[in-house]
Amino acid sequence: MKSEILATNHDVPTGIRRSDFAEERDKNEPPLAEIRQRAFEIHIERGGIHGCDLDDWVQAERELKEKHRQSNAEGPKSK
Repeated sequence: MKSEILATNHDVPTGIRRSDFAEERDKNEPPLAEIRQRAFEIHIERGGIHGCDLDDWVQAERELKEKHRQSNAEGPKSK
């Protein structure tokens, strides 16, 4: 019976996509670790309220993508 349960892959989150892996992410997007950190900061700023994790992630992703986009628009900095 146990092998039947494992075969269904209930332990694998359904929201994970192949493009979520670092080596396959777009070079123009913020790293997942940075999004994760910002989402946690938002969670803490919100008072640690549970059940808003998706909202926190989406907000963090939106903020960091905009920041990253602005940074790339400025171009390479001179030394």
